[in-house]
Amino acid sequence: MPPLRVAGCDPGTSSLDVLVLEDGAVAAQRRFEPDEAQADPTAPVRWLEEQAPLALVAGPSGYGLPLAGGRACGEEEFRLLTLVREEERGSRVGVAGFSALVRAFARSSLPVVFLPGVIHLPTVPTHRKVGRIDLGTPDKLCVAALALAQRGQPPGRYSGCIVELGSVFTACLVLHEGRIVDGLGGTSGPPGWGSGGAWDGEAAYWLSPLTKSDLFRGGARDLPDPEQRLALLCEGVVQAVAGLCAITPFAEVVLAGRLLQSQPAVVSALETELSRLAPVVRLDCLPGAWAKHAAQGAALLADGLAGGSSAYLIDCLELRRATGSVLDHLLHSRADRTRSVTTSSNSG
Repeated sequence: MPPLRVAGCDPGTSSLDVLVLEDGAVAAQRRFEPDEAQADPTAPVRWLEEQAPLALVAGPSGYGLPLAGGRACGEEEFRLLTLVREEERGSRVGVAGFSALVRAFARSSLPVVFLPGVIHLPTVPTHRKVGRIDLGTPDKLCVAALALAQRGQPPGRYSGCIVELGSVFTACLVLHEGRIVDGLGGTSGPPGWGSGGAWDGEAAYWLSPLTKSDLFRGGARDLPDPEQRLALLCEGVVQAVAGLCAITPFAEVVLAGRLLQSQPAVVSALETELSRLAPVVRLDCLPGAWAKHAAQGAALLADGLAGGSSAYLIDCLELRRATGSVLDHLLHSRADRTRSVTTSSNSG
């Protein structure tokens, strides 16, 4: 039987990381810096084509789709993956060049699948999704998958809170009995290094009209005082984790993400504060891997979806039962208008 080769991607703000697994072991990895990926969105696709044959590629999934094949995606799927309003299309908002990157993957010959976000999962109770879009994007779900693979033995009994400290956003995902049951992410989560986290509605109203790029500002790095910077991030994350623990107790806190390397002093302080709530560990990499945690987790999920040794992760996380849209749980009176935008109005 030929080896099973798969790949996973993490389209983060600081870089696009891609990792290839062969029969569960790291076979290749590549980092595309932001300027490189923006200048040529097809470059990651070409690199992956050189790694052929690949049974499956977990592509850059943005806000997520319920396990959608790349070739089946049209304008409506692209809209849901990127969540960029029509008047901002074509501008460098959010993760710059992401729309072009998604299209390059979807239109390639690669066997691409786009992964769901936490809000698509049936394991999260519906009432926790009300009024939310981002409970943890697919890249955060991938970090949880990596943590489950490394920490969750036996996986069906694992309980933990995964705190992913990205270069911009912070996300906290709660696993109970091996399933994701709660989450806070992005602009509904605690403060991040580059983003202020959950928005005050009055502030959003006063500063409107907001742009996508506004969501990537106001984080700890924007404070000039190092002590205030540390207090904002540490207190915000501890408050979020403590609140999640009050609803679903967990056995440990797992720290992951780029800040573990880029801001070691901040992470050490946070580690100390969180240890008052539960034992704290740092997420390891797969043997031989240096790519971001999310890319490693994405590759594991691709392996599982392709029938490899990580198939148990797909069952635990119930990815095949993911459904719906990131817009399904908005109760605002104008929400129906945003859900009913036709594909033709977003073309071009």
